[in-house]
Amino acid sequence: MKKIPYLTSSFGLILIIIFLFFKPSHGLIDIDLTLPLIPNPRLLKAYIALQAWKHAITSDPNGFTSNWYGPKVCNYTGVFCAPAPDEPDITTVAGIDLNHANIAGYLPEELGLVTDLALFHINSNRFSGKVPKSFGKLNILFELDISNNQFSGEFPYVVLYLPSLKFLDIRYNQFGGIIPSQLFDMKLDALFFNNNKFRSSLPKKLGNSLVSVIVMANNSLTGCLKPELGALRGLTVFDVSSNKLAGPLLDAIGQMKKLEQLNMANNQLSGYIPKSICSFTKLKNFTYSNNFFTFEPSKCLKLRAKDDTKNCIPFNPLQRSPMECKSFYVHPIDCSISGCSPRSLPPPPSPPPPPLVHHWP
Repeated sequence: MKKIPYLTSSFGLILIIIFLFFKPSHGLIDIDLTLPLIPNPRLLKAYIALQAWKHAITSDPNGFTSNWYGPKVCNYTGVFCAPAPDEPDITTVAGIDLNHANIAGYLPEELGLVTDLALFHINSNRFSGKVPKSFGKLNILFELDISNNQFSGEFPYVVLYLPSLKFLDIRYNQFGGIIPSQLFDMKLDALFFNNNKFRSSLPKKLGNSLVSVIVMANNSLTGCLKPELGALRGLTVFDVSSNKLAGPLLDAIGQMKKLEQLNMANNQLSGYIPKSICSFTKLKNFTYSNNFFTFEPSKCLKLRAKDDTKNCIPFNPLQRSPMECKSFYVHPIDCSISGCSPRSLPPPPSPPPPPLVHHWP
């Protein structure tokens, strides 16, 4: 039987067309076909990590990761490449930014392969689970923002092993438990862990921190304020509102002279407002509403942006009822029990001016 030459060549052409124009349905085939096209080992590791992450994504309604296939990882949406810090001739993945993508899924351990990451931003998504332990390999990670997701469990301790980290934002998640003291030994500049479920007291090492911004609002932090707060002299924003903090507002806070915003609202703080706080030249906003303070110095009345409502300050409008204030002070809080300074009694309120007396001739 004679061979038909054109049949053999046609079959070969069909195979070539299949391989050229049909994307493989699974990453294994994709790896076999594309590995020779990845220019260096760092991008190869990034490719493996990103493909693993893509398979860990369960929902991507806006198609942010729809072009996450093939060897050119620097073209992936949200992936940014740059020269490697230690080898400028080599291109590497330096940043990932998937903010506001509404993606659901989890973070796989393979992300620890992208060791040149300086920036990792995934805020406003639906990622859940935990931060992988492999993140401890990201030695030059500068910014970590996983806020407004659905992460849970205890504080992500792996961040304590990131030597270059300056910006940490884990707010609006479901982390709980204790805030580790070691966090305040890190050389951070900004720290946000508000709107979680932390239940610890303020860590003893809080005064060690070099941060300029700390926001701890909307947790269940308990106990008294600590004298170590006075050591935070570079702080510009301090927000511990909507917790369960108690006791006096310490005079030590008067040493935080760079403060621009101070929010102590919605706690169980009591006593008097130290005059030194309202004397800060840079203070723009001071909120201490919904506590049990009994006295504020006249200096505080001159602040343009302040809120002193729902306290126990005599003669001030919009305060708590006398009965509510009396009930609170029947059982005063003793901060010395929890290691804080003893609670000092507030000074008495200024008496009203005497009536004008007329001397008739």
